[in-house]
Amino acid sequence: MRARRLRAGLKGWGGVGAMAAVCTLALTLVLLLPLPRTQPHAADTRPDDPTPSSRGTAHGTRAKADNCKDSEAHNQSLSPSSADGPTLSAIRSRGYLSVGVDQNSYRWGYRNPNNSTGELEGFDIDLAHRIAKDILGDESKVQFKAIPTNERIPAIRSGRVDMVVRTMTISCDRLRQVAFSAPYFLTGQQVLAPKTSKITGYDASLAGRKVCSATGSTAYDHLSADTKNGRLPASTDITTTVPNQLDCLVRLQLGEVDAVVTDSALAASQAAQDPTVALKGTSFTKEFYGVAMKLGADDLVRRVNRILESYRGDGGWKASYDTWLSATLGRESSSAVPPTASYR
Repeated sequence: MRARRLRAGLKGWGGVGAMAAVCTLALTLVLLLPLPRTQPHAADTRPDDPTPSSRGTAHGTRAKADNCKDSEAHNQSLSPSSADGPTLSAIRSRGYLSVGVDQNSYRWGYRNPNNSTGELEGFDIDLAHRIAKDILGDESKVQFKAIPTNERIPAIRSGRVDMVVRTMTISCDRLRQVAFSAPYFLTGQQVLAPKTSKITGYDASLAGRKVCSATGSTAYDHLSADTKNGRLPASTDITTTVPNQLDCLVRLQLGEVDAVVTDSALAASQAAQDPTVALKGTSFTKEFYGVAMKLGADDLVRRVNRILESYRGDGGWKASYDTWLSATLGRESSSAVPPTASYR
């Protein structure tokens, strides 16, 4: 039975999407993508090698985070500015922007097997290129590093990347560890399960079911809290966690779990890859994605916020949404409009 489900799942997206998901279980934690030959190639910053953005203090940022509520966390970013600073100067001196991304999230950050160049594509990739173009004058001056879900914050704090653009939800807990831009996308948590499943959503139908989520994700945070506070049945088994969220789809296809909880935007893309699964119920949270950066890198945060304002205003955001996400999320959904920014 499990083998039949897996074979059926591999038919989605020409089979390639699900096959790529299987491969993620064996991927190394970090894949360094080469720069064009005309660009210098520098080694990663070591965790014990402070960058200009880490030399200052971040006490003010942490104080703000300590006083925030998750429902208001997306309003905690700094106001936009074009002013230069030590972080931006360091990036320009190096000659490229280092960005942590996903390489397996269909239509967000993924390798299109039909693209002979092997370059990453997707909504998050478009945004990273736009940021590089503004800061360095050339959208190709970006070095992508594929990182798993549970390595997003360590990659920023250690200096391995300048920023993470990887469907990362802004939350108060994360604001104590990294800085965020203003929100660039609205989403919410939702359940993904086989179409034939009797699971109806994030509700009592999860009793006695095995549910998969990514380590370090807001999905796991909700599952953990809600099995304790009674919103979900205590018998819901949430012990299956994976480094990369897409690995949950593989577990689902293999029949090792009964459902997946993840962002609705990601779940919709996974359902597009595999026609045997579907979103169940409705989103049960309201969350926002932001660009994550190192605490204290205020000049970079402010510049990214200025870039996001231009990206929303000149139609770049909408064009990217229509290209990558409208087919799965729709042209009239709440996610089809860029969220309004509000700064602290």
